[in-house]
Amino acid sequence: MRMENVECLIIGSGPAGYTAAIYAARADLNPVVYTGMEPGGQLTTTTDVDNFPGYPDGIEGPIMMKELQKQAERFGTDVRIGHITQVKLNSEKGKMHTVTIDKDKTIQAKTIIISTGASAKYLGLPSEQRLIGGGVSACAVCDGFFFKNQEVAIVGGGDTAAEEATYLAKICSKVTMIVRRNKMRASKAMQHRVNKTNNIEILYETEISEVLGEKVVEGIEVINNKTQLKSKIYLSGLFIAIGHKPNTEIFRGQVEMDDLGYILTKGKSTKTNKPGVFASGDVQDKEYRQAVTAAGTGCMAALDAERYIGTLN
Repeated sequence: MRMENVECLIIGSGPAGYTAAIYAARADLNPVVYTGMEPGGQLTTTTDVDNFPGYPDGIEGPIMMKELQKQAERFGTDVRIGHITQVKLNSEKGKMHTVTIDKDKTIQAKTIIISTGASAKYLGLPSEQRLIGGGVSACAVCDGFFFKNQEVAIVGGGDTAAEEATYLAKICSKVTMIVRRNKMRASKAMQHRVNKTNNIEILYETEISEVLGEKVVEGIEVINNKTQLKSKIYLSGLFIAIGHKPNTEIFRGQVEMDDLGYILTKGKSTKTNKPGVFASGDVQDKEYRQAVTAAGTGCMAALDAERYIGTLN
């Protein structure tokens, strides 16, 4: 198996990972970034990013991530496509950490910055799982085009659901929002945007009990969780926007996590319980989960890594 030594290994390529790379490269840490299964992270599935500083007219998520990658590479970051398949983190300060890439290459790193982000959650219904790719999707931006001028539903009441509903409303003839509670969790600004969109209908206190269709989505069966009344809605697309889970499974048992799998960091730093291992972005942030806060913790992780390496010399 091939072996390589690096000073700073960054796992993940979202706003946290690329910001960490920019700072680490400028500090002459010669960072290596492995993009993981979703190069660019969640923002590659986001249409307009209007709340990231420096873009007065907004910017499309995929374009923003490409620009972050170029900025990181401009300072010498080595960006590689690859997936981490095994990790062995050392508990002794100054010792190298070992990471296996795609089962055929081993990297030993002085410091590791974990920026693996989070993945979409699904409802868990057998009918939903069976129809993923057949009309069930967790990415409106990726798949909305296929439902042009058709009726669709979206599940969720947070900012993501609201944003995706307004995006789908521009493409689809009608969007039905399925909201489990009696109100939305989304910000007031996003709620106003949804309420001003004529072809969005919101069903409160409602849950999906079944996705209808054999090979493709033909509709959904919903239940009012207050009256227990069931009804059917005929449509051709179902989008799930009910939250995310941190992509930290490969680090389980190696770094301290909370009950949900978010990596625990010390105080206001990005330090984990393993010396030389830092966590940034959505893997350690379940409160804010914004691109700008992820970028901020990416900066912090690079600075923490630089200072850690300074203590070894």
